[in-house]
Formats: sequence, C-alpha cells, structure tokens
Amino acid sequence: MSAAIIDGKAFAAALRARVAAAVPGFAAATGRVPGLAVVLVGEDPASAVYVKSKGKMTAEAGMAGFEHRLPAETSQADLLALVDRLNADGAVDGILVQLPLPKHIDEAAVIARIDPAKDVDGFTPVNAGRLATGLEAMVPCTPLGCLMLLKDRLGSLAGLDAVVIGRSNIVGKPMAQLLLGESCTVTIAHSRTRDLADVVRRADIVVAAVGRPNMVPGDWLKPGATVIDVGINRVDAGEGKTRLVGDVDFASAAQVAGAITPVPGGVGPMTIAVLLRNTLVAAHRRAGVLLADASL
Repeated sequence: MSAAIIDGKAFAAALRARVAAAVPGFAAATGRVPGLAVVLVGEDPASAVYVKSKGKMTAEAGMAGFEHRLPAETSQADLLALVDRLNADGAVDGILVQLPLPKHIDEAAVIARIDPAKDVDGFTPVNAGRLATGLEAMVPCTPLGCLMLLKDRLGSLAGLDAVVIGRSNIVGKPMAQLLLGESCTVTIAHSRTRDLADVVRRADIVVAAVGRPNMVPGDWLKPGATVIDVGINRVDAGEGKTRLVGDVDFASAAQVAGAITPVPGGVGPMTIAVLLRNTLVAAHRRAGVLLADASL
C-alpha cells in the first residue's frame, strides 16, 4: 500500500482565499476590517520568522495587522498592560502572544489576561473550558486545522477509533475534544503509555503530536489508517545541515497508512490559515454580524 498524501499546503491556501473573500463583506457591514494583534517578546529566531509570516498573510487576507515587538527584558507587568490595551482596542479582534516567552514571565498569567473573545489561539482557560464542555469556543489553530484535514479526507468521522499521541494543552487535549465532538472513540496516549504500539495499531485515525522525531514507525499503524503528523523536529542531515521530520517515520508509515500528512507541507501551513479564520470569526462574533460563509 502507498498512502495518499494529504496536502496541507494546498488546503491552507484555499482556506486563506476563503477568508480573504469574506473580509469585504465584514468591512461593508462594520466600516472596518478585522484586526489581528501579534506580540513578540525577545528575539527568538524561529518566533521572529513565524511572526513575519503571520504579518504577511494577514495583509494578504485584507486584514489589519498590529505587530508589537518588545525587548526580552520587558517586565511581566508591562506585557500585561499591553494585553489590557489590546483588549480595550476596538480595532483589534484577535490577540496572539507568541510563545515561548522569556523565563521571567509567567505564560499562564499572560494567556489568562487575554479577552476570551479575542483569544484567537484558543489558549485561555475560558475557551479551553468551553471547548471541553461542548460550548461555542475559540479553538486552538493547529488541532482545528488537523480536524479540517481529516474531515476533508474522510467526510464523517463518526464511530472511528482515534488515537492522539500527546497530551499538551496546545494540541493533544483540544484535538481529543474536537474528535469527541465528531463522535469518534478517542484515546489520548503519550510517551509513557504502556504497549503504545498496540494502542496506536487499533486506530483508524492517528494524530501524532508528541515532539519526538520519527517516534511512530509504520508497523505501529493499522493498514489504511489516516495519519496526521503534527511534529516538526529538526534533525542532523550531515555535513552541518539539518532537515525537518515529523513524529511519524514517513517512509515506513506511507507503506501502511491510507493517507498521511507530510512534514513539511502538511499540518504546518494550516496553523496560520486557521489563525486568520479564527480572527475573522472573532470579528464577526464581536460585531454581531453573521458570517456569509457559514462553513468557515
């Protein structure tokens, strides 16, 4: 068997186009475009590249971008004061504080300070709780992107056996909640799960989000399973070079799975596309305007 490749890059481009197409209608109804504020503290290179990409795609979608770059020594009090100002700013519909933050800042306190209505990352305790109890919520971008790819590939997910490897608040836990919402039978596994290979082998859907390169080999998979690889791991490629690999050993998994996301080009592009989607949704909810494209 040779697995079909799930093209997250193409899906993300189409999603961004749909978001951009909806912006003029919102502007006509409200007299402004949706606004996304991104806060970067310090000079982490990977975060800086990611923030730059977010700014570029926000502009391409016709939205307003508000970028705040703060020095690494910024105090927690000053960062919280900025979040308070963004919460009160009527032009801002979404607030994203880029993680990780410097060690002297309490990330949980900063995230909790964000207005849940503007929490386009879906990380606040309010949104996490609403998702867990089945209420309308802002949903974390990466797991929502994974769900979109799964539904596009499989249609209805009802009754399927799903295993999520990883239990983070950012991906693993919300991913499990989303799959439960689609009437899957869901197991949350992790690096300490006993007989992990046997647990994974029974799944129709495998979402790997544990942060360990090539952790899941092909012989762990049920033939025909759909595999979503969230991992982005940089490994030695020799001669002083590195390459990106996922949490799934792609070469062996592709011989067993029915469909699989590649790394790169699978889940990664979905994260920013869903961030833009979440900002658009937040703007409509805050303004009390119906979203013309109900499928968003």
